[in-house]
Amino acid sequence: MSSHLDYEINKELGECYLFMGELDKAENYYLKAASSNGIHPDPYLGLATIAVQRGDFGQALSLYEKAEHIASSDKSLAGIGLIAMEQGNTERAFDVYQKALSMNPENLIALFGLVQTSHVLGRTSEAIIPLSIYLELDPHKSDVRYALGGCLVACDRAEEAKAHLEQIIATDPGYAPATELLNQL
Repeated sequence: MSSHLDYEINKELGECYLFMGELDKAENYYLKAASSNGIHPDPYLGLATIAVQRGDFGQALSLYEKAEHIASSDKSLAGIGLIAMEQGNTERAFDVYQKALSMNPENLIALFGLVQTSHVLGRTSEAIIPLSIYLELDPHKSDVRYALGGCLVACDRAEEAKAHLEQIIATDPGYAPATELLNQL
């Protein structure tokens, strides 16, 4: 059997066991995948996810960075951002989230991470464009539109925020946070 086939099988089994929450089995298959073909980032992303679930953020960061070194991707960058936030390095998190979104504007982990870090850093206005770009691609995503509304409110752009909140209520009447924020305005 070729090492590429070994790699694919082990990676798939790692993903299956991770999805089922069996971290030890997932880890074993990801380690086999990484050793059978070390030029793919996916096993390291899987191992990083396991490390996060175990609360080992130092290990997770090194695994995300290894995946990023092999092949830069929005997934590895979003992971680095999550760990940077967890470790209190908000500035680094903000920067890698922006980089991840430049690669894939639909990465929700990076998008919501950017919103969160922009609030912490007092740079909320910098989250407005990435949120708007996402909504051009998927205009019916209520939680993204709500985040945009919140950022607009924080930037003293209440009239624009109201339009977005009213749009949420029109398409998703059960989305209570939009109603609550609209009532506050």
